[in-house]
Amino acid sequence: MSSPGRPRPGSRRELANGGEDGVLHLLPPDLTRPAYGTATLADVLPGVAAALGAHVDRGDLPPDPLVLAGALAGARRVAVLLVDGLGAHLLRAHAEHAPVLAGLATPAGDLAAPCPSTTPVSLTTLGTGVPPGGHGVLGFVTAVPGEDRTLNHVQWADDPDPAVWQSRPTVFEQLAAAGVPVTAVAPYAYRGSGLSTAAYRGAGYSGTVGAGDLAAVVLQSLAAAPTGLVYGYTPELDLTGHVRGVDSESWRLQLALVDRLVEQVVTGLPDDAALLVTADHGMLDVPPHTRVDLDEEPELLDGVALLAGEPRARYAHAVPGAADDVLDAWRGVLGDRAWVASREEAVASGVFGAVDDGLAARIGDVVALARGPWAMTAGLSEPGPSRLVGYHGSLTDAELAIPLLLARGRALG
Repeated sequence: MSSPGRPRPGSRRELANGGEDGVLHLLPPDLTRPAYGTATLADVLPGVAAALGAHVDRGDLPPDPLVLAGALAGARRVAVLLVDGLGAHLLRAHAEHAPVLAGLATPAGDLAAPCPSTTPVSLTTLGTGVPPGGHGVLGFVTAVPGEDRTLNHVQWADDPDPAVWQSRPTVFEQLAAAGVPVTAVAPYAYRGSGLSTAAYRGAGYSGTVGAGDLAAVVLQSLAAAPTGLVYGYTPELDLTGHVRGVDSESWRLQLALVDRLVEQVVTGLPDDAALLVTADHGMLDVPPHTRVDLDEEPELLDGVALLAGEPRARYAHAVPGAADDVLDAWRGVLGDRAWVASREEAVASGVFGAVDDGLAARIGDVVALARGPWAMTAGLSEPGPSRLVGYHGSLTDAELAIPLLLARGRALG
């Protein structure tokens, strides 16, 4: 029996205190903490800014850890194309469907998506150049502290005010202030959304109606000024993976279309321009037998006031006084199917980067990141998301590893 003053091995007290050897025993070996400030999505635009002669304020993080100023040397115009859902492992596994992408240079190897590895978090991480704990878009769906409601970041309009919810200056704003023209090229439907405002604030927004239009507008935007940054975004590969699965002919054919889009941009690059291609996360298929339906597990919802996140990255916000009980229940039921931690443990692990004090309450009292092929669906309360085939959000290699690929104009060699 443990003595009253000594935590039992593996208990919340031991984990929170760093364990008996003083080391935080938090992430299991199959999940990886993003190496913020070394090789993550947050490091891309600050490096592009450095190549264009501008400095980006990102606190204690280095200005250009990917050494993109060297890789982009001589480029006066840079396009950054983000392909939603283009995981590095998926691209390598299906290189025959994407010969142009597979043939591009890799100036810094694979990068890591942020945590959770999901589109709103990643786009804002790219746009601000800082980890999620610094910009506050901390999940696909998060609680709005003090308001007993959640915010779905892809359905966000203007409540809460994007300039308040995500108040950190974006890289686009800082480049514009330095006199560098900046343009965001993305679907018309996303113009003026809360997420677009939070992530791309400071860039002129050019709406597009399809892949060919995206390629044309990116090239037109590059040609419009003697120097500048053009950012492009394409969502269809991710949507196809969610609905059909990444192990589907639909996904493979969609990848081939993405490859054609990239070929069109590469072919049309101005001589003094460069293109970087990256992604926001990878994806994996989740079969029916590796799903825990939260709505069918009453013990998991007992004491939960708000359920947020998504199937592979869950936040549970407890009613007052119930956080410890909820944590115990989630650990007991999920076992090794997920890494389950308290908010304090998750923040201490560094998966979100340094978390600003005013933003921590957006993270659940309990955090659950799926391991292996598991997902935590909710068939009754979230019927649409629970019917998907492909998912992401956690910190497995399949979800976390994203490519960074480079093409240079003819004058750059």
